Amino acid sequence: MMHPADLPETVSVFPLPGALLLPRSRLPLHIFEPRYLQMLDDALKTQERLIGLVQPNPCQSNENKLHQIGCAGRVTQFSETEDGRYLITLTGISRFRIQAELDAFTPYRRCNVTWRGFDRDLGKVEHDEGFDRVGLLKLLEKFFSSRKLSADWDMLKDANDELLVNSLSMLLDFDPEEKQALLEAPCLRTRRETLVTLIEFAMRGGANEETLQ
Repeated sequence: MMHPADLPETVSVFPLPGALLLPRSRLPLHIFEPRYLQMLDDALKTQERLIGLVQPNPCQSNENKLHQIGCAGRVTQFSETEDGRYLITLTGISRFRIQAELDAFTPYRRCNVTWRGFDRDLGKVEHDEGFDRVGLLKLLEKFFSSRKLSADWDMLKDANDELLVNSLSMLLDFDPEEKQALLEAPCLRTRRETLVTLIEFAMRGGANEETLQ
């Protein structure tokens, strides 16, 4: 387990809209752009092997603007294809807040960051004392059925609170801004409440205009 003192002040960032990485969760990525291949090569040369995943936050005045909060992941698995691409897995370590973007002499972006305020990310697995698992699974059944999606229901029933909530937050097809709201949730309970709200909102906006009871 990493400690705050182990985390660097500078992180290479990978702006990827719609992708969400959360602490203690795993995200597979396919790396093929030359600048991000270079970023991965450089990350693998460091002891931490960290890459920061950040949502773009474009605006009229700056189309390259980033959201302030991202999540750093450690490269825990990687393989190289015959044509030079990488298949990697990032394991979420901690969220961070961007303080400034550097004028780096690299083809990819680098930022000075602070890890303050995200102490729980480096702690033990979170639990949600008010978690209504039965209610969430019933909601998921309706949501998945409305979109003709399949799920491993046995796995969902057996998963611990954090694994279930974080996996759904990462895997479900929400908009980038909704993904950012899930990332910025201060604790597991707030993330679960946000997740339920987003699912209910998606259901109400579906073709059948269904309203959940």
